[in-house]
Amino acid sequence: MDRRKSSRKTTASKASTVEASPSISVSEAFIVNALCVVGLAFAFWAANTVFSIDIVSHSSLTLFLISIVELPIVILLYSRYRQNPQQCSYLRAVGRGVLGVPVGALLNFLGAIALGAPVKFQYLPKTINWALMMSVFTTVPASCVLGSSWADWRRIFAQTKPNGSIEYLICLPAHGAVIGAWFGAWPMPLDWERPWQEWPISVSYGTIAGYLVALVASLGFVLSCFRSLHIKSE
Repeated sequence: MDRRKSSRKTTASKASTVEASPSISVSEAFIVNALCVVGLAFAFWAANTVFSIDIVSHSSLTLFLISIVELPIVILLYSRYRQNPQQCSYLRAVGRGVLGVPVGALLNFLGAIALGAPVKFQYLPKTINWALMMSVFTTVPASCVLGSSWADWRRIFAQTKPNGSIEYLICLPAHGAVIGAWFGAWPMPLDWERPWQEWPISVSYGTIAGYLVALVASLGFVLSCFRSLHIKSE
């Protein structure tokens, strides 16, 4: 009996350790994703209406505008759902998100170069601003919520095993952006001679499309997670 009780306590302690990320309701998840979508829509509207630019004509400036508009929205929203809020204040989570921007941009920049992005000087600003946008979609939310927990980062991004509703909002959009960028790169080597085949235009559109699709999909996983918890409580 003592062994069974001790094993149960050990299992419970492990479960509590794994369940470190706070939960998020379906309505909150919808608001978070909706505000992210509104931020993207506003960035495109401002680019087209105010500055008369788009990703095809001025890809570097447009991507920078998207990042600048989306960044504060992502940081301010995801910092509310940080791990261990008793030990980590909201401002500290915001600071972690800000620090995650250059780190994520550097990782995405090096990844793009390793996978064949052009290294000529004329493409350097485009690659930097694309990597900055990717950082906002991928590493910044995780930085706000997870901080420097390497085990959680590896579990979410390498093993794709999100635990809890808020981690679905981190994992799925990040993977969606990466997968969308990969599919967006397919038309680039084709001999169509279209202006949107130049780096990083099609990749950027693929990134944004994959991110948006994954935002919608993450709501479905949050709803499923909420229903399973509701059934267990009954």
